[in-house]
Amino acid sequence: METYSLLREFADSWMLLALFTFFVVVVLWVLFRPGSKKTYEDVANIPFRHEDKPAPERDS
Repeated sequence: METYSLLREFADSWMLLALFTFFVVVVLWVLFRPGSKKTYEDVANIPFRHEDKPAPERDS
């Protein structure tokens, strides 16, 4: 078997499975790690922080 054919077969089967498993693990880790809900809610509410009045001016 040629090297190319061997690597192509490996990439089509086992590497695809390994990368899919890695993707699922990363997604689950991001969704279910401790404290993630508070972080995501804080980031999601950034546009609404100064809804009643403008943000205070910063002196640079």
